[in-house]
Amino acid sequence: MYTIHAAKTNLSRLIELAERGEEVVIARGSTPVARLTRLDAAKPRRRFGALKGQLKVTDAFFEPLPEAELKLWNGE
Repeated sequence: MYTIHAAKTNLSRLIELAERGEEVVIARGSTPVARLTRLDAAKPRRRFGALKGQLKVTDAFFEPLPEAELKLWNGE
């Protein structure tokens, strides 16, 4: 448990502790008021075929771009 003053002074070190999985408790005096823990960045799970049947690619997708639009894509 760390006081607010100690936490402000050692914030970088306390963040390193949290990154390693340790729980850091910050107290005002002797009363715990906050907990510093590691965030597990939950990546959304991608599911193959999740959009099946919801999208349609027409033959127009494979047509050449009009000349004016092609110039825009090429930065002209």
